[in-house]
Amino acid sequence: MSTHNPQAPLPKVENMRVAIVKAMWNGHITDKLTASALEVFRQQNFPERDVVVFEVPGAVELTYAASQIIETGLFDAVIVFGCVIKGDTPHFDYVCQSVTQGVAMLNSDCDIPVIFGVLTVNDEQQALDRCGGCCGDKGAEAAETAIRMHDFTVKVRDL
Repeated sequence: MSTHNPQAPLPKVENMRVAIVKAMWNGHITDKLTASALEVFRQQNFPERDVVVFEVPGAVELTYAASQIIETGLFDAVIVFGCVIKGDTPHFDYVCQSVTQGVAMLNSDCDIPVIFGVLTVNDEQQALDRCGGCCGDKGAEAAETAIRMHDFTVKVRDL
């Protein structure tokens, strides 16, 4: 479990299937985020078959991939991992806006949570700092959020 909130133990969930969609762009970052998330699921004794990793070319494609995964009805949560590093053109703004709005739309329209694990940073070091460095481990946090949101969903549906 990551150290961002050790006072709040994760709920125990059963029969939860998770899809992780990671962008291949800035893969050295998204690989670290994915590895951290997988480690949380391993520590929580998730069977390997219940966590499936998919790859897409870049951050813009994350929303489409998540929507296709949701439509299968096979998963209880989707985590999207991307890393967008600011450059000299407005491309950064368009990509960040697209993926942020896309994930927000999926969360409001769909029946399962989509966890936003997209780093939007000024430089590579800021991204690395968020992959287990001085600014935490956003991959582990995304996995923990998926577990908490699935638990929330189950509790609401059981009302």
